[in-house]
Amino acid sequence: MTATPAQASATAAAPRADAKTRAASARGPRGPYTATPARRAQIVRAACASIADHGYERASLRDIAARANVTHGALLRHFATKDELLLAALAQRDADDEEFARRIMESRVPADQVLSSVLRDEFEHPEQQRNWLAITIAATNPEHPAHEFFVSRRERMREHFHTGPLANAHDSEELSADDKVTMVLAMIDGLRIQALLDPERATLPLLERLMRLIATPEPSIDVAGSAGTVGTTGTAGAARTDDSVVNP
Repeated sequence: MTATPAQASATAAAPRADAKTRAASARGPRGPYTATPARRAQIVRAACASIADHGYERASLRDIAARANVTHGALLRHFATKDELLLAALAQRDADDEEFARRIMESRVPADQVLSSVLRDEFEHPEQQRNWLAITIAATNPEHPAHEFFVSRRERMREHFHTGPLANAHDSEELSADDKVTMVLAMIDGLRIQALLDPERATLPLLERLMRLIATPEPSIDVAGSAGTVGTTGTAGAARTDDSVVNP
């Protein structure tokens, strides 16, 4: 039985939310008894929570250290600068989102609704969404410490879309397959701002419609048949869903 997007998103979000809550509130033993990789991961999780709650500019290293239950000095032994910690937090957030996307796909959500299901949790927390979006916008400045991270991330997303959710998208007279990927990425960025400005208006269903439109092959003339016979190129309908889908 195919799960509805809301059911699948709720099922997938539960372990994700629980994991984040446990990580943000974890209070392990101090000192050398905690393994360095585990302590580093604990600090990164605390940074994700602090940035989500306060934004990057207002998230202090002391707040992050308190959330991770380490001293300020211990934090600095793992991360010499706040910029270094930001990059680690962004990478962790991407990893969490990829795992979340995998859970969504295992719930057998219809292909055109996978992206909207992955994004639903983000859209339901506008304050946190605003804080993460502020980092993305600031990083458009080539001097920003996360600029290269976001440039590389965008290229990875383009590759994932080409091999995953838009694998069936073909060039047409008006748009190339790469143009269609650009449209999806641009729409996701725009919907984030739209949702923050007008939270009463449903936005994610628009993404589902776009996915159906650009993943469905366009009609073509079947020259092997009689004149006027219309066929379709490729496999009609839904986008492919596999483990190459990531949350943008």
